[in-house]
This record gives sequence, structure tokens and C-alpha cells, in this order.
Amino acid sequence: MAAKLKKGDRVVVLAGKDKGREGEISQVLPKQGKAVINGLNIAIRHQRQTQTDQGGRQPKAMPIDLSNLALLDGNGKATRVGFRLEDGKKVRFAKTTGEAV
Repeated sequence: MAAKLKKGDRVVVLAGKDKGREGEISQVLPKQGKAVINGLNIAIRHQRQTQTDQGGRQPKAMPIDLSNLALLDGNGKATRVGFRLEDGKKVRFAKTTGEAV
């Protein structure tokens, strides 16, 4: 199945503690159906001290389910993603505006 959301996409969170906040996808985990967004869904993780790292309590962005994310279109509104053929290539497009992503 083609990926509706990819690394680097601007998205908005639809549900959860960060509902309504926007960010950029830094990592997609397709097998788990989740994505990591910079600065969102932050949890504190305890890191053991190493020779190169101080250790301690480190904030870490945790994965969010893809169903709780929506792509932002050119107008800055949440949109669904569709696929169509343009010049023999399959491209993603925003359903609200119709423009290619």
C-alpha cells in the first residue's frame, strides 16, 4: 500500500494530548502504523550515564498512530490524501484543494 504520510510532511494531530498542534514528521514506522513528530507527544525517558553522555531524564518524542494525524494543505487546513496519475506517475494530492503534495 502506498504511504499517505511521509517523512517531512507537515501534519496536525487530530486526537490525544497534543490535539490541534502541528509539526513535521521526522520518522515513519510503517509496520507499527505510527509516526514520530518533532516536539510532539513528548515523554520523559531515563538514560543511563555513559562516557560520552551525561545521562539523566531526557525528553523524547514518542510515536503517534497515523490515524490520529492529518496532512496540512497549502491553506494550513487538515486534509485527506488521495492518489492519482500525472504523466504516468502516481502522485499524492490534497482532497480539499486538489493540488499535488
